[in-house]
Amino acid sequence: MKLVIIGGTGLIGSELTRQLREAGHEVIAASPRTGVNAVTGEGLAAALQGAQVVVDVSNSPSFEDQPVLAFFENSTRNLLSASAAAGVQHYIALSVVGTERMLAAGYFRAKMAQEELIQASGIPYTILRATQFYEFLGAIAYGGTVGDTVHLSSAALQPIAAADVSSALAKLAVAPPHNGMLEVAGPEKAPLDGFVRRFMQTTGDVRAVVSSREAGYFGTPLTDESLTPGAGPIIGPTHFEAWLSKAAAAA
Repeated sequence: MKLVIIGGTGLIGSELTRQLREAGHEVIAASPRTGVNAVTGEGLAAALQGAQVVVDVSNSPSFEDQPVLAFFENSTRNLLSASAAAGVQHYIALSVVGTERMLAAGYFRAKMAQEELIQASGIPYTILRATQFYEFLGAIAYGGTVGDTVHLSSAALQPIAAADVSSALAKLAVAPPHNGMLEVAGPEKAPLDGFVRRFMQTTGDVRAVVSSREAGYFGTPLTDESLTPGAGPIIGPTHFEAWLSKAAAAA
């Protein structure tokens, strides 16, 4: 089977590419670095020629409202057009758990626009919504920094290792299209501030964490349901402390 991974040289895409190649599939790791640009359309037709499956795990270089919307709308339209022309049989995209509950934030509005384009395309598809990656906890701390302290919400989070997201995508990529949405999350649900505080302790960040239900998530209010999955998600196997230990050893 030939599969094209859009964003194939990034955090999720590189691991997904490795897993699929080890399983014996022909995989194109497509990104601007390899001459394929979904936003401009450069290299798409050649990369998708003969492909049965496209997996889009690309992400916007900017999270500002207008640039992120333009990124996901332009890249998704180009990808869907090229996929239709190539006869792609399964279009898979990685999205975010809670997208429809977080539309006050521009990034989530952009992800919703991406999802709607895919659903309306007529191409058999699967959308996998993932919770926040363990690898993103440092950025969450940065986003909550106020002076010498870190202000974080105590709302629930159920984060996941990026490698477990790649594994879930690898299984979906060789399965029939779901023609709907699935969720994937880590094995543990706990307050967001607790996950980040533990991450900061392990990485030697001694700043105080100020916990508050009103702190929000990059300026957007949170409840316990905002970023956590519904019933029956795919559960990644990697526990947070195991991931932390491995990350600390590799640092």
